[in-house]
Amino acid sequence: MPKTSARLLSMLSLLQARRDWPGALLAERLDISPRTVRRDVDRLRELGYPVVATKGPEGGYRLDAGTELPPLLFDDDQAVALAVALQIATTTGAGIGEAAVQALGTVRQVMPARLRRRIDTLRITAVEPPAARAVPQADSGVLMALSAAVHAREELRFDYAREGDGDGAPPRRTQPHHLVTRSGRWYLVAWDLDREDWRTFRVDRITPRTPTGPRFTPREVPGGDVAAFVVRRFQGVYGSDGSGEWPCRGEVILDLPAGEVSRFLRDGLVEELGPGRCRVVLGSWSWAGLAATVGKFDADIEVVGPPELREAFAQLARRYADAAAGRPGGT
Repeated sequence: MPKTSARLLSMLSLLQARRDWPGALLAERLDISPRTVRRDVDRLRELGYPVVATKGPEGGYRLDAGTELPPLLFDDDQAVALAVALQIATTTGAGIGEAAVQALGTVRQVMPARLRRRIDTLRITAVEPPAARAVPQADSGVLMALSAAVHAREELRFDYAREGDGDGAPPRRTQPHHLVTRSGRWYLVAWDLDREDWRTFRVDRITPRTPTGPRFTPREVPGGDVAAFVVRRFQGVYGSDGSGEWPCRGEVILDLPAGEVSRFLRDGLVEELGPGRCRVVLGSWSWAGLAATVGKFDADIEVVGPPELREAFAQLARRYADAAAGRPGGT
């Protein structure tokens, strides 16, 4: 029979692996008597593990939720997965970076050498534009409160600290649907009850009010895909139906092969017109932004339309000419 300490660890590992264990099956797996199973369960309880007895024809045991977090057991793959998740957690903008670093240090300290070598070879770095590194962190308590409201399907009131709003701005009344993260920021996707439309709120600007409101029946996010819906919102596509394209869309001809252009366009139509020429149809949130995107290609440009795009090129040309001459911008 294994020593008591090793046997307790084996029992704990089995209890973590499935929800319910019949007593006879647990005794068989551990090669001990039912009486020893009962004694070992009592020892685990003394160590703080909430092992409860289950009723039924065979009787059994279950590892339940407790009031404190006792030591946990992980197999090799689970331990490595936990270490990877903790490294990723430091880059999410969820306001738990310091706690994740500390938890990773704790997990690494108790790992056997073979696992420490595995996780030490993995270093995860979040690569963001310089401005993104200064993004305000979402409060972990606020994230938990919003997540609870989403899960319970309860209406949520909150103060929203948006630029231009005074201190007396009324609270927002919403039906919260999803929490999403994008470029280091957390957002709440919700149906705004007062505006009768979908809204995307920055979590770092939200201060929830209590208590939450009545339960609601969730409506479907436009298009049925919350990720696609959020992307469209950041593209400037609004409206309750979530349909539509970029607000500004134009067509140009570039003196470049289509294959060379298509590698650098994530969203757009590129059509080969012949050796060294292609047609590009592209969208953007503004005409100036669209002209600047096309202008990054080192090639001659022919604007097919619309007139707003042609004017945007002329406007950028004046600005660039002023910059080249050292003159302050005028238009």
